[in-house]
Amino acid sequence: MKHANQDTLAVLSPLLEQIRSRVPPLKEKGAGKFYLKSVAFLHFHDDPAGIFADLKVNGDWERYPVNTEEEYAELLVAIDQQLPAQNPA
Repeated sequence: MKHANQDTLAVLSPLLEQIRSRVPPLKEKGAGKFYLKSVAFLHFHDDPAGIFADLKVNGDWERYPVNTEEEYAELLVAIDQQLPAQNPA
């Protein structure tokens, strides 16, 4: 399965904007390739079956389909569950 190309990332732009706004901010070290601190955290793939995200969950990669708004929402919940809790000021 190959990494997502620019056309695929353009299709995912609404999802990518939501990911970019997460707190603490994730570092996007390449188009659609996100790191949490210095560890690879999230990237996307093209596949004949659709578009998929690989998310680091508890140290292991898990694959999420991201072809519909419902699937976007499921991925965002999973991302939020993996981000460190923020202490209120």
